[in-house]
Amino acid sequence: MRAFSKALAALGMALSLCACATPRNDRDWYPYLSHTTQVERAAESVTVRPVIDWSYAAEGPTEERLTEARFSVADLRNVWFVLEPQPGSQLTAHTFLLFELADDRLIGITIEARRERDEDYSAVRGAFNAYELAYMWASARDLLTRRAVFLQHETFIYPIMISDAQKRTLLTRLLARTEELETRPRFYNTLTSNCTNELAKATDLRWHSSFILTGTADDHLFRLGLIPGATFEEAHQRSDMTAFVKEMNFAPRETFDAALLAELRRRFYPSPPG
Repeated sequence: MRAFSKALAALGMALSLCACATPRNDRDWYPYLSHTTQVERAAESVTVRPVIDWSYAAEGPTEERLTEARFSVADLRNVWFVLEPQPGSQLTAHTFLLFELADDRLIGITIEARRERDEDYSAVRGAFNAYELAYMWASARDLLTRRAVFLQHETFIYPIMISDAQKRTLLTRLLARTEELETRPRFYNTLTSNCTNELAKATDLRWHSSFILTGTADDHLFRLGLIPGATFEEAHQRSDMTAFVKEMNFAPRETFDAALLAELRRRFYPSPPG
């Protein structure tokens, strides 16, 4: 009974600290998470900066390059959903999106727990305002090689079957949410504001357990009819891009997007015979 009381007291103290905490953008951040993304809107285009485009080897980053992306929402062609299972668990994964633009260009968004320098991620601490929320835009090459090459994690990429209007709405909402974080930082939360349920909020999907048990998000999207395939097992097998991404790590960065899209189209939309 005494142990239970102590646990309740500790929980109460943690919740009190959470209520008093204020999210900020000016901490000593872990280098990959150190830049607050800026969104600039013009009449017919959007500029996002910085766009992270690091290079990786198995030992770690080899080049810390930043760039920018200028595009029109009208140029959006397709949306690709990426799932990165966390080693040792079938229920947890990191998820993010790749937006396919005209001329075989890709830009990705990953929603992260913004850690400070020398700070490790903890799902438990993440439920108590330990980290700020980061909407980070990056090249497909950065996002995928970081996971497949550097972290040695599996990487699965699925096409998302929604209308053109829904695709544009999704991109516009995520840009707006990114813009808001420039001046109104928010806390990450393992249960309510993680990588997956932040994306789900932008799509108006009804709440589902996969928004917390994120490793099941691809199965949920398949059951909703948003991922094509005769069976989920077939779609899941096609989506495994781990080996392909590792091979492409040695190709010129200028060819990455087109090569990746060609391979995804070959797997998911093969040309009819004859």
